[in-house]
Amino acid sequence: MNRQLIEDFVNGGHQLVDAYRGLTVEQLLAVPIPGSWSLQQIAIHLLESDLIAADRMKRIATMDRPLLIGYDETAFSHLPGVNDLDAQKACELFAIHREMLAVVLRKLPDESFERFGIHNESGKVTLAEMVARYIKHLDGHLVHVARKKLLVS
Repeated sequence: MNRQLIEDFVNGGHQLVDAYRGLTVEQLLAVPIPGSWSLQQIAIHLLESDLIAADRMKRIATMDRPLLIGYDETAFSHLPGVNDLDAQKACELFAIHREMLAVVLRKLPDESFERFGIHNESGKVTLAEMVARYIKHLDGHLVHVARKKLLVS
């Protein structure tokens, strides 16, 4: 197991906080690219996604071949009240949550990262792959955040 992945996972939380620092409510709610998500929706999605990821990671670490259930992220992003949530706090919670999860991940032996679960949509996934997947997930959204910040400025 490449333990640097855990540190990269944690560092992503700080990158998200930095990316959202100073944005106004108007900027957060703007949809500069029709049909895409607002910066608000992205921030809430990232927090929700990471909370689900942590559950999946813990299941993989502690259960034999757990079933990991997918969800409709677009439907989640349109739930009533999403635009009323505090995006800055969501980003801060995202970073804190990653720091806390990393404490557990760092203590796991290398062989724990070879354990796997079965995702109902994408099949077999190891704990190491889950960590890497959520690093990549955030990185992809940070690219979208940077692009949208330019459009709403």
